[in-house]
Amino acid sequence: MADNVGPLPDGWIAKDSRSTGKVYYLNSYTKHSQWEKPTEPASDQVRCAHLLVKHAESRRPSSWKEDVITRSKEEALEILEGFRRRIVSGEVSFADLASVESDCSSAKKGGDLGPFGRGQMQKPFEEVSFNLKENEISDPVYTDSGIHIIKRLPLDQ
Repeated sequence: MADNVGPLPDGWIAKDSRSTGKVYYLNSYTKHSQWEKPTEPASDQVRCAHLLVKHAESRRPSSWKEDVITRSKEEALEILEGFRRRIVSGEVSFADLASVESDCSSAKKGGDLGPFGRGQMQKPFEEVSFNLKENEISDPVYTDSGIHIIKRLPLDQ
């Protein structure tokens, strides 16, 4: 089945999943795999940090800070916009604020997610990440996990 997927961008290999029989795609550089057929070369990566605020409708409404998150989506957005204002004004650094306020376990690393390629993050997160310039901070980004602000970091840092 993997033979019938057509040409792939450089650095990708099509494989058959032993558990499902479906085709998946392996990045030959990073060894990361994904189900979605890649459209960009495998070396296409970014490195980002994020600050996540979850709400009651999040995929998993709990975090390292709170066992049960009950805030509304609107409250989460308001909190996140306040965090963004504090970062942009220079009052606090992105990493410092993410390390104490993010609802993601990446808070331990100042929100740093490390390098990632296309197909590894939820689509809205990926699209914004790849469109940011280095050190640029996004507007709020909605995913199934909650609401994020994303900062693109230099890949080689």
